Amino acid sequence: MTPLIEFRAQIIFRLEEKKNHLERCFNQLDEGDMWWRPNEASNSVANIILHLAGNLGQYVLSSLGQQPDTRERDAEFDTRDGWTKELLLTLICTTLEQCVEVVQQCADEELLRERSVQGFSFTGIGVALHAVEHLSYHVGQIAYIVKLRKDRQVGLYDDFDLNQLNEG
Repeated sequence: MTPLIEFRAQIIFRLEEKKNHLERCFNQLDEGDMWWRPNEASNSVANIILHLAGNLGQYVLSSLGQQPDTRERDAEFDTRDGWTKELLLTLICTTLEQCVEVVQQCADEELLRERSVQGFSFTGIGVALHAVEHLSYHVGQIAYIVKLRKDRQVGLYDDFDLNQLNEG
């Protein structure tokens, strides 16, 4: 397996993993939890989802997938209503599915080509790494909001034995 094929596979694994994590979080939240925020300096789950869709759209769909960049970043944080739990979940799941398609189809040259995104200079590899890192960071915030709202563990890895020791 070539390094770029493996890189694509790992990026896709993380995009799909975080999609599953988000679905698990959403299954534990009520409609009223979507716009709750602990204070004005913090974001709601809804704002985080709008932000993730915007960021993934700009980095993966636009930069790697060469689609138009239509992001309105400030609106991701300024919005205070108008999105239901179902619409938010559909938005982020659709965005993540589109990102997987873009990464699967991304030519090696595009992964190695340097480009400007949000004023930063990245190769396609850097774009994909940023997207997964940024996604993971915010999924962690949503999981924490679930814990705050529901007073229970989220169970993102309930299907795995995380106490296994490394082999070899």
